[in-house]
Amino acid sequence: MKVAAVVAVLLMGLASGSPIPAAQPAAADERPASGPRSASRRPQRLGDAIREAIRIVPNLPYAETDNPRQRLDLFLPKHSATDSRPPLLVFIHGGGWQKGDRRSGLGILAPLVASGQYAGASIGYRLTDEARWPAQIHDCKAAIRWLRGNADRHGFNADRIAVIGTSAGGHLVAMLGTSGGVPELEGELGRFADQSSRVDCVIDFFGPSDLTTMDGWHDSPDSPEARLLGGTISEKQAIAREASPVHSVTSDDPPFLIIHGTADRVVPFDQSVELQRKLENAGATALLIPIQGGGHGRFRNQELERRISAFLENHLHGGNRPVAIEPIAALPRNR
Repeated sequence: MKVAAVVAVLLMGLASGSPIPAAQPAAADERPASGPRSASRRPQRLGDAIREAIRIVPNLPYAETDNPRQRLDLFLPKHSATDSRPPLLVFIHGGGWQKGDRRSGLGILAPLVASGQYAGASIGYRLTDEARWPAQIHDCKAAIRWLRGNADRHGFNADRIAVIGTSAGGHLVAMLGTSGGVPELEGELGRFADQSSRVDCVIDFFGPSDLTTMDGWHDSPDSPEARLLGGTISEKQAIAREASPVHSVTSDDPPFLIIHGTADRVVPFDQSVELQRKLENAGATALLIPIQGGGHGRFRNQELERRISAFLENHLHGGNRPVAIEPIAALPRNR
């Protein structure tokens, strides 16, 4: 199966990604997807061919704790489509840092792993009912270090790691991309302190990038941001700045592909515009694909599939394909 074909399945899974829940009811076209296409139900619907092509190694503790949220699932191809070890795709779920589950990553990553061109991992992390920032990024970095430390054992390429995240997961993958040289955000979890937590490319789907500028209901005491920071954004400006990818951008950040709907009423489109601008001004590679008229997710589109495919091939398989950044029109909701 070609990369473009499996990227199509990736986008189908992301179409029902977990948005950051609003403190006020979302409009009908902004509410999370439900029903048979929900990402949480996709693992039960994997085809037999995909099930037979992958090996699942679930529930691996990466932080040397008994906490069930500090675990990850590995998805390994039984047969590689390349002569070398496959690159690793790491998925980080959304849910406003307060809900969501790593198990949603199976339905999203399994088709790509079944192609033989990638290995996959889905990371769990502590949610805000249990821990405040920076626990979430400490967990994600510990998981990346664990994956590098166990790459030989499981047979994937530790030098080619992409991270993919939606909404709050998009925020966390952007933090992984921009905070590689920030010691305060590394944490001390796990036993692979000698391994790097840096990643090799980032695909950020509609994640917030500057919490300090999120206002309105985002700055209320019961907002997801307040639960993450331990107080409102206005009260916790220093922590909000530390938790914002735009404020840790440097020239050596990995390539970014950012995908965001221009009509997103949960995470403003300008959040991704600012992140792309900061990365580009610093000298890093950053591509922003606007989904014209798109809301918070539901971006399945053949042209977008081609662009994501090219990005992954370029940065994980040594390709040299152009990646267009012209806006893509959002498909009607019934497509």
